[in-house]
Amino acid sequence: MTLRILALLAVVTLLVAVVVLSGGERQGAAPVTLGVALPDPGYSARQVRLVQTGADGRPVYTVEAAEARQQPQQDTVTLRQVGLTFRDANGNNWTARAARAELAQPSGLIRLEGDVHVAGIIPGSSDKADITTQHLAFDTTAQVIATRDPVTVLMSGRKLDAAGLVASLKDHHVQLESAVHGTFLP
Repeated sequence: MTLRILALLAVVTLLVAVVVLSGGERQGAAPVTLGVALPDPGYSARQVRLVQTGADGRPVYTVEAAEARQQPQQDTVTLRQVGLTFRDANGNNWTARAARAELAQPSGLIRLEGDVHVAGIIPGSSDKADITTQHLAFDTTAQVIATRDPVTVLMSGRKLDAAGLVASLKDHHVQLESAVHGTFLP
């Protein structure tokens, strides 16, 4: 019987030795840090459509983009291949497109850049205008379109080139800033 007990102890000792020697270094679980908030990663989406409605429930502006990425630490959303439609104070629809845009979430400011094209009815007239530039800001709250970059305005067979433009859609006022050159065709 002692032989059986010695044999059993030998087997148990061998098993313990195998487990201890083959286990190597054991790593503990990662330490848990309490009270530290992880940064918000934001969101990323493709084929996006954002609609901002007014008090009447009608869309004030609609943004469509091939891609959107939220930057929560900066309160912005960056957009790629952007289309924008918006309604001015008179109910006229405007369209814009650009390679990229940035939407400042709390302010309602949309910055368009890269081959920017805007089309709509110039306030105070019945003529459709096409505006092209490389950078343009649209303040959706104040309904102001502005750029400091070179800009071209095509309207009723007329072409105006300038450095900078401010168009207040609420006040029916368009101002070309400087270096204005125009061609008026009959």
